[in-house]
Amino acid sequence: MEQSPEVGDRITDKSAPPDDDTVRDWIGPKAFGHWAELRNWIEAYYPAVFAPEWLYRGKKRGWSLRYKKSRAFCTFLPEYRLFSVEVVLGGAEREKFEARRYGWRPQLVKLYDEARAYPDGKWLKVGISSAADRRDVTELLSLKRPPPRSPG
Repeated sequence: MEQSPEVGDRITDKSAPPDDDTVRDWIGPKAFGHWAELRNWIEAYYPAVFAPEWLYRGKKRGWSLRYKKSRAFCTFLPEYRLFSVEVVLGGAEREKFEARRYGWRPQLVKLYDEARAYPDGKWLKVGISSAADRRDVTELLSLKRPPPRSPG
C-alpha cells in the first residue's frame, strides 16, 4: 500500500520528468501560480539565456528544475503543497548580499544567516508563498547575474 504524500515530499517517480499538470497537482494551484510567475520572469529578463532542465536527484530528493548556463542560476523544487527555489550564493554574491544586508527582508537575512556555508557558497532554499517571497528570489537572482536587459 502506498502511503499518502506529506507536505514537503518530492516528486519521486523517476519514469519521466513531471509536466506542468503534474507539478500543479503536486504543489497546488496557488504555489503553481508562483512557479509560473517566476518561470515567466526568468524568460522575460533572461531571454534565451537558460534552457531549464529537469534533474532527478534520487529517491529522497526527487525531481527539480534547474536553470543553468555555465554555472547554476537557480533550481525550482516542487514539493508536496509547497514550492521552493534554491539559490547558491558564491563568494562575490555573498559580498554583494552583505553590502545590502539591511535592505533585504528580515526573513531572507535570517535564512541567509542560518544557511550553511560550503566551499561553493551558501545554499539558500527560499520557500515561495507570496509575491514578497518571489521578489526576494528575483532580487537574489539579479544580484547573482544582472539581467542582460529589461523586458519591454
